[in-house]
Amino acid sequence: MAQKEQEPIWLTLKPNEAFSVKGNLKDGKIMPDLSWAWNSAVACFPQTQAQKFTGNHVLYALDLPNFSEMEIWLVPTDEQANFSIYAYEVGKVANNNTVPNLSSCIRCEAEHKWDYKKRGQTQDHTRRIKDILAINNPYQVIIGVVGANGLQEGDFTLHLKINKSK
Repeated sequence: MAQKEQEPIWLTLKPNEAFSVKGNLKDGKIMPDLSWAWNSAVACFPQTQAQKFTGNHVLYALDLPNFSEMEIWLVPTDEQANFSIYAYEVGKVANNNTVPNLSSCIRCEAEHKWDYKKRGQTQDHTRRIKDILAINNPYQVIIGVVGANGLQEGDFTLHLKINKSK
């Protein structure tokens, strides 16, 4: 039986213009079943990283026009707070493809605190996702801002930009 889905907050973005929205994890919900994420038809993050997605999930949704690519940048207000983020593309957002009821998607990307250092890279408290793109067809995107290790409250700013090439 499908779990009661959380209603995403719909955002309206204009291509090639920066957009920001402020939020707080307290406006989201705990998602007890994260198995959608490591389902091979989703492949968002591995089960070994589940602890980084155990806090409240705040969901946002938006339209991604064809011939465009989206960048997502999450900035927690508290630099010590541990946040994670994921974003996935579907044809049209519906109850049966809103997490945790997601059984497949076009693409899913996630970013969380690293377990180990990466050569030539440094990580701070911000999280960034690239490669959410639409070529010939438009899609809809759901973004999940999540507290790691059960974090249920914390202010953040989500910066978004859709770069449209045509």
